[in-house]
Amino acid sequence: MLLFALGFLLVILQPSTGQFPRVCANVQSLRSKECCPPWDGDGSPCGELSNRGSCQNILLSQAPLGPQFPFSGVDDREDWPSVFYNRTCRCEGNFMGFSCGECKFGFSGLNCTERQVKIRRNIFQLTTSEKNKFLAYLNLAKNIPSQDYVIATGTYTQMNNGSNPMFRDISVYDLFVWMHYYASRDTLLGGSNVWRDIDFAHEAPGFLPWHRAFLLMWERQIQRITDDENFTIPYWDWRDAEDCEVCNDEYMGGRHPTNPNLLSPASIFSSWQVICTRSEEYNSQQALCSATSEGPIRRNPGNNDKSRTPRLPSSADVEFCLSLTQYESGPMDKMANYSFRNTLEGFADPQTAISNPAQSGLHNALHIYMNGSMSQVQGSANDPIFVIHHAFVDSIFERWLRRHRPMLEVYPAANAPIGHNRENYMVPFIPLYRNGEFFKSSRELGYDYEYLQEPALQSFPDFLTPYLQQARQIWAWLVGAAVFGGIVTAVLTGLIRTCQKKKGGTSSETQPLLIESEDYNNITYQSNF
Repeated sequence: MLLFALGFLLVILQPSTGQFPRVCANVQSLRSKECCPPWDGDGSPCGELSNRGSCQNILLSQAPLGPQFPFSGVDDREDWPSVFYNRTCRCEGNFMGFSCGECKFGFSGLNCTERQVKIRRNIFQLTTSEKNKFLAYLNLAKNIPSQDYVIATGTYTQMNNGSNPMFRDISVYDLFVWMHYYASRDTLLGGSNVWRDIDFAHEAPGFLPWHRAFLLMWERQIQRITDDENFTIPYWDWRDAEDCEVCNDEYMGGRHPTNPNLLSPASIFSSWQVICTRSEEYNSQQALCSATSEGPIRRNPGNNDKSRTPRLPSSADVEFCLSLTQYESGPMDKMANYSFRNTLEGFADPQTAISNPAQSGLHNALHIYMNGSMSQVQGSANDPIFVIHHAFVDSIFERWLRRHRPMLEVYPAANAPIGHNRENYMVPFIPLYRNGEFFKSSRELGYDYEYLQEPALQSFPDFLTPYLQQARQIWAWLVGAAVFGGIVTAVLTGLIRTCQKKKGGTSSETQPLLIESEDYNNITYQSNF
């Protein structure tokens, strides 16, 4: 009944968040390289008349990149989005969006002044009604077209440098599948040549911030097309699972009775068609995925290569990963050792943190275990399990942020693989987001996880939270300094009194002792309090 009740919404076109804004996918915008649409509220570009934002030159990071991509000027994603646009809306205050018509994550209200924190919950803790609503929302997103965004079906060169726009419509759900593909696709070098060692969303520092932004945009889009502002993505806690607990018709689809590689006909997802799964075909044609249907979702959980993924992740794997103090290390790619990011992503052993790309741990283990559409990077978002899986991965990222309280400077500013430096814009998002903007607590971005809520901290006003977090980072240093200072003061006081007694008298005035303090900006010690 819920699916039927939502059916009428298929004719409603709502705003989306993601790739190329429809209003900028034209000759004029591409040739002028300007994407500054008017805000509907006042009709001015970027809502400038209402002080929401203004059309500005994009500011690209000049920090050096790592050696993994030895080319320049061959890929549209380099210095995103400058190949397509070099002027976009720069929004003020809490405003956001390609026309500054939205609120930043974590804010709401007419003027985006109301703080909000929504809670993501365990999918098995949802009521039957809530679970069915989530499944219906997924199916709606798969079938409703995106109003505000289109996808590119050709490179900028194939578009004759903007003179021949090549774009097409796409559904809301498939828009996000396409974005995941576009960020991770190979570089087309001409002829039959491609460069595979490139990925703007994986195998480098941006993996966790990129997917955090991706989920936030996906979540907001569902809220809009359903008019359900309270919707949040549920997560699947797969720690210590013996099999795929969500792979049944009650949740994400069971196994087909006669073909173990397909989904049960009783599942709504059995009728879904996948897109962007034929990377070798695109490479041979030097073409982009055009989002045409490529068959049903494939999934055969547990029948994967056991030599690569012998089991699903354990609680011990997660706890060891959380104990790692370095966010990133070494080459900052899939060969990084003792890197929290690389271990959580699954390229390093979850028991030693030593890189081993031949094995798949934690995040990667779930993808390989599904043994189907989820197991191929570029098309993995076709399977709706992708969303609830990555929500839990994001919760582990959040646990690490809360445990180690890193400063923004912990995220690499330079020498990371292409697209992954702190100030690089994330590919292929418009409006623009930098990697560093999502390297912070989820509560600052307007959401939390049910199993991570901190009741004691919730009694403080939200505006105090950042200061409390900074105080935690230097608390151990302050305590040490206070103790040391007390000892020094006591010793000096004793010496002064001794000298005074030897002189047979005391001075009528005592000058204060001047001690230079350490520069707090140079403190690198991180407290776990």
